[in-house]
Amino acid sequence: MEQLKQRILEDGTVKPGNVLKVDSFLNHQIDIAFMNQIGAEFARRFAGSPVNKILTIEASGIGIAAICAQHFNNAPVVFAKKSKSLNLDGDLYHARVESFTHKTVSDVVVSKKFLSPADHVLVIDDFLANGCASRLIEIIGQSGATLEGCGIAIEKGFQHGGDRLRERGIRVESLAIIEEMSDTTLTFRD
Repeated sequence: MEQLKQRILEDGTVKPGNVLKVDSFLNHQIDIAFMNQIGAEFARRFAGSPVNKILTIEASGIGIAAICAQHFNNAPVVFAKKSKSLNLDGDLYHARVESFTHKTVSDVVVSKKFLSPADHVLVIDDFLANGCASRLIEIIGQSGATLEGCGIAIEKGFQHGGDRLRERGIRVESLAIIEEMSDTTLTFRD
């Protein structure tokens, strides 16, 4: 998506350790009109897929998933929680997820009442680096639901998480794939 690539070049900042900050429009402050364009693009790319649930991970994925859901007939958004709270009751699906940005490992949970074998799930997230989306895919597998694919705003192609998912036959639609990144260079994959 050329508009996203341009926005990354104009408003993104590369930090040490291959961290790309796009917090001015994507995952801290959200540009709603621009996010709507992203949602429309995911809907275009997954047209014909019978998506009836969107799955993301707690925190920065929620905003993009919620806006994208409008473009999928207002499909419910389910987000994997990074900690089990007192208000989570019943049986849960579990997976361990490592965050590249935060350098943490979390046990994420989704209530079994929100995913079932009848669901056709689209994973939506802001970033894909090393393949944390695969842990959400693990939860979909536990539920018996059908994975329709992964919609990723920004993929760090040089970290190969997306490549590993594609090698497993998983449909990954990334709107911008960064091939190379340093404090002076940012190159996109064609």
